[in-house]
Amino acid sequence: MRALVTGAAGFIGSHLAEALLARGTEVVGLDSFTDYYDRAQKDANLSPLLGSQGFRFVEVSLTDADLPGLLNDVTHVFHLAAQAGVRKSWGQDFRIYTALNLDATQVLLEACVERPLERFVYASSSSVYGDHVALPMREDALPRPVSPYGVTKLAAERLCMLYHHNAGVPAVALRYFTVYGPRQRPDMAFHRFLLAAMRDEPIHLYGDGRQTRDFTFVADAVSATVAAGLQGIPGQVYNIGGGSRISMNEAVDLIASCTGRRLDVRHEAAQRGDMRDTYADTSLARRDLGFAPSVSLEDGLRAEHAWLAARPAVAS
Repeated sequence: MRALVTGAAGFIGSHLAEALLARGTEVVGLDSFTDYYDRAQKDANLSPLLGSQGFRFVEVSLTDADLPGLLNDVTHVFHLAAQAGVRKSWGQDFRIYTALNLDATQVLLEACVERPLERFVYASSSSVYGDHVALPMREDALPRPVSPYGVTKLAAERLCMLYHHNAGVPAVALRYFTVYGPRQRPDMAFHRFLLAAMRDEPIHLYGDGRQTRDFTFVADAVSATVAAGLQGIPGQVYNIGGGSRISMNEAVDLIASCTGRRLDVRHEAAQRGDMRDTYADTSLARRDLGFAPSVSLEDGLRAEHAWLAARPAVAS
């Protein structure tokens, strides 16, 4: 295997690149370092990879990259590069999401036409489902995203399937459900909550806290992604959930337990675009990919807490 990993300096992308290198894969990592969050964290994510044998990094956007050159001899593409975040996808910023999530994906897919790829794995999102899908969510449900972010992820997912059916690109899409763990983005709930707990600061929880999420530890998401590259069925979409669906109130209680802190929880107004509940039916991923999440939510939270505690900027 020789892999191109887009978004290689990001949360999931850096973990994926490490996992592929551990398998003996040659990895070309690509990232443009968008300003969605501090570059210093992305540099820290990338740092362990830069000295690794078999890893080459290119800092460039997909629309500016020499894709024919980067794809030369590549057998697998793992496309994780995207503009993240539901709440920032409204208003004028939507053009950033269409450029980075949709246009960039089309450019990459077009470059993959007539190349002898074994798999093109696209990182999609549970945000494509929206609030009008039966639980647990199945891949054959009608997607009705409730955020502009979800719209762009769904549109890019559809592009992948179009390029598979019309141009033979062996595309597989993975709908990740709320991935967390070490290196999690600073805007995500567990990162914010753990950091606030460690600093004895208030935790700001949007909504009533009874909304639920199916949390997926990053190592489990990465295992599923590698498996999709090896044995995913081209043209298929797979849910990747951790089997740890709980309410946000229960999640906050777990954070109190793993940090040993008394928490000051302050409820804020629900945010537009936030889904009420997510819960993945992972039967297809279990059947085709052998996917079985192995990290409990409590163990995963402790791992993320340990990562945060080890960072020099965090006051414990």
